[in-house]
Amino acid sequence: MTTVMWVVGIVVFAFGLLFSIAWHELGHLSWAKIFGIRVPQYMVGFGPTLWSRKKGETEYGFKAIPFGGYIRMIGMFPPGADGRITQRSSSPWRSMIEDAREASYEELQDGDDTRLFYTRKPWKRVIVMFAGPFMNLILAFGLFLTVMMGFGVPMSVPTVQSVAQCVVPAGQPTDTCPAGATASPAAAAGLRAGDTIVSFDGDRIGDYDRLQADIRESAGKTVPVVVLRDGQQLTLNPTIGVNQVQKYDAQGNPEKGRTVEAGFFGFTPAGGVVKLGFGRSVDRMYTNAETGITSLVALPGKIPGLWHSVVDGTPRDADSPIGMVGAARIGGDVFSMEIPASQRVAVMINLLAGINLSLFLFNMLPLLPLDGGHIAGALWESVRRRAARLMRRADPGPFDVARLMPVAYVVASIFIGFTLLVLVADIVNPVKIS
Repeated sequence: MTTVMWVVGIVVFAFGLLFSIAWHELGHLSWAKIFGIRVPQYMVGFGPTLWSRKKGETEYGFKAIPFGGYIRMIGMFPPGADGRITQRSSSPWRSMIEDAREASYEELQDGDDTRLFYTRKPWKRVIVMFAGPFMNLILAFGLFLTVMMGFGVPMSVPTVQSVAQCVVPAGQPTDTCPAGATASPAAAAGLRAGDTIVSFDGDRIGDYDRLQADIRESAGKTVPVVVLRDGQQLTLNPTIGVNQVQKYDAQGNPEKGRTVEAGFFGFTPAGGVVKLGFGRSVDRMYTNAETGITSLVALPGKIPGLWHSVVDGTPRDADSPIGMVGAARIGGDVFSMEIPASQRVAVMINLLAGINLSLFLFNMLPLLPLDGGHIAGALWESVRRRAARLMRRADPGPFDVARLMPVAYVVASIFIGFTLLVLVADIVNPVKIS
C-alpha cells in the first residue's frame, strides 16, 4: 500500500506541475491575443508532440518532456540592420543572432506585418512577458491561502509538551541535569506537561511565536504566567532566566549551530495544526517570498554541496536545491507518510505553491532566454526612446534583443548544466523528509 501511495503522490505532483506550466503559458497567450499578436503554437512540454489540435490560428498540444512549455509568437525580434529578416555571416556569434531572428519569422504569413511581437509598444510587450510569471504568482497565492486558511499549518503552539529540569545551553539534553545545574524557571514555578499558556506578563497569548518573543525579552524578570490546566486557570510567577538559546534569522528560520543569549523559561512546546486568518496568511506568504529571494541569490553557493552529494555521497542539506524529479519524489514520500489524509493533501498543495513561487521569481531574472530578459529589453527600449524625445534626437527604433542571443546561449548552457547536476543529485542522493 505504501508503494501504491508513493506512486500516486508522484502522479498527483506531475499533474500539478503540468497545470502550473499550462497556466503560465496561458498568461502569455491571453495577452498576446489581446494585443493582436499572432500565436501559431501553445505547447506544454518540449520534444516530440504527443497530441495537438488546431483551433483558429493557434495549435494547442502536449509534448513528451513535461519540464516546461512555450508559446510561439511571430516577430519576437526586429529585422536586421539591413532591414531583412536574415543576414548570414561566417561569424558564429552572428549566426546565433540571425538563426534566432529567422526562427521568429519562419511562420510569417500574408497580413502578419501588423501582428509582429516587436512592433507592439514596449509596455504591451512587458505585459505579455510578465503575464506568464504573474499567473504562477497568482496560483501560488491561491494555493498558499488554501493551505493556511483551509487546512492549517503545522506549527508550535503555546501548550507544554515537556518541561526542562535544568538550565543548560541550547542543544544539550534537558532531562538529565549535570551536577550543580540550576533548576529551570519552568520547573521551579511548577509548570507541567499539558499546560496551555494563556497569558504572559499580562500579554494575551494566541500563538507560540508571540510567547517565545516575550520570554526572550524578559530575562531576569519575575512575571505572572496564566496557564490553563484541567479546565482551570492558574497563575504561576516564574523568574525568567538567562541562557544560550537557538538563534533565528529575520524570516524566523533557525540558524544552524548558532545561539544567542536571551531570556529562558525552560519548556518544549507541543506541535499542532493551526488554521491562520487572512492577515497572518499574507504575512507568512511575504516571509515565504523573502526566503525564496534569499534562496535564489544563494543558489550559486549551493553548487559545491550538490557536486559533493553526487561525487562523494555527502548527505544533502535540508535547503539543498531540488529539481522537478526531486520534488516529485518528495510528493511521493508525502503521500506514503503515516499522517492524516488531509495533511498529505495540504503538504502537496504547499509543495506546488512553492514550485509556482519559485517559477515566478526565477522567470523574473533579467536574463535571456527567461521572461525577465525580454522584459528588460522592452524597458530599455522605452528608456532609449524617451531619452531621444527629450533630447530631440531621432527615434532609435526598437531595441534588437536578438543581439543578446549569444549571452542567452551561455546563460541557457549554465542553466542546463545546473539542471543536470540537480537531476543526478535527486536520483542518486535525494533530499529526505521526515
